[in-house]
Formats: sequence, C-alpha cells, structure tokens
Amino acid sequence: MPESKVPAADATLRILSHLAAQRGPVAAVSIAAALDLPRSTVYQLLGVLQERGFVVHLPEARRYGLGVAAFELSGGFARQQPLSRLGHPLLADLVDRVGESAHLAVLHGRDVLYIVEERAPRRPHLVTDVGVRLPAHLTASGRAMLARLPRQQVRALFPDAAAFVDLTGSGPTRYRELRALLETVASDGFATEDGEITEGMASVAVAVLDHVGWPAAAIAVTYPSETHAEQGSLVSAVSAAAAELSRRIGG
Repeated sequence: MPESKVPAADATLRILSHLAAQRGPVAAVSIAAALDLPRSTVYQLLGVLQERGFVVHLPEARRYGLGVAAFELSGGFARQQPLSRLGHPLLADLVDRVGESAHLAVLHGRDVLYIVEERAPRRPHLVTDVGVRLPAHLTASGRAMLARLPRQQVRALFPDAAAFVDLTGSGPTRYRELRALLETVASDGFATEDGEITEGMASVAVAVLDHVGWPAAAIAVTYPSETHAEQGSLVSAVSAAAAELSRRIGG
C-alpha cells in the first residue's frame, strides 16, 4: 500500500474500516495490533471519533464499536443508490452480450429485493421488476448471497420449516436441504435455479462482494430452461459483470 500523504486521515479511515469488518466491538490494543499502529495514536483517534459519534466506547468491556454517525453514513449510501447507478450500465452491457434479461438484487432478510432490471429484446416479462421481493432460498440471486454468509446467520434466517416459502412445488423446504445447496453454490462460485420462481425459466447468479468479502448484491441472468446448454457461457459473463461491480464498489 502506498504511503499516505495525510497519515492521520489514513489511520482514521483504517480504524473505521477495521471496526466495520468486525462481528462486534473490539479493544483498542487489538485495533493497534491489527493495523500496526502505535497505541497512543489509536487512542487519540478513537477519542476524536467518539466525540464525533462515529465510534462508541463500551467502558465496562473496554471495547470500541461503530457509533450512530457511522450508521448515518450507511443511510446516505442507501439514499444515493450507488449500487443501482453503478450496476445499471454493467447490466445493460451484459444483456447486449448474452441476449437474455439480467437483474441486480440485494438481500433483505429472507428475501431478495430487485433494484435493477434490464430486459432483453423479445424476451418475456419477468417477475423480477424493480422493487419486487422474492424468497431468497428459491432465487439464484438469493442463493448466491446466502452462500457467502456465515452458517450461523443463514441458520438464524431459516430457523424452521415455516421459514421456507413454496412457489412452484420445488426448492428446499428445510434447512438441511438449503445447507447442502449453498455448499454446492460456494464450491461452484455461482448459483442456479430452474423453474422454482417461474416455470420454464432458469437463472444463474454470482454474488457481488464488498471490501470485506460480504455479499453486497448479486447479478443474475434469466433465460428459457430449454437453452440450458448455454449455461456455461452465461456463468462466465455474469461472473465478469459481478467481479467488475465488486471492483467498482471497492470489493
């Protein structure tokens, strides 16, 4: 990493990024060790961040976590819709290359929320309009993102059979089936579904990863099931688009 011309600003941003990547609050000494920064510098910067509301100090635990001001930054990120803005031209190019409809979705609880759809000419209308929610465990996009989450989080999202919605009579109906499916997705590097959302239509999807490897979104292409032989080329094109969007958001 090139040396920053503003070392204090660089160290501050590194501290915030480090806190954002943790599962919970951490001790200042741990931050200093992880980032190879002097303890005195870390304590000074944490103090300023605490005053500004970007960091909260838990005195009993002697740990630091992200504060409300950091959360407000994430709200600004959502309002400005950078994923949609950055993803739209990539999806348009993807559709031009593969001749099939594509969409960009984010994970929202047990659902996926579609935020961009680019329909290919002379292809049927899909249910994946912008703003539509669908069960994550049935969609290729959802599976691609779920496969990137910690196992404990997936288990919390799908604690029992009641969490598994059935749309077409196919797809996992219990956690054990979903776990096996997600392990295959993680191994393959892409997810699929065939007829589990719309009969006669199939999809392939790849997760878009942020700077800590978290699934920020997924890009998918949907196509008629009878063209299944074309899946290999579709996976390659979708993977390239997802990698580029990951790069653009700092992944």
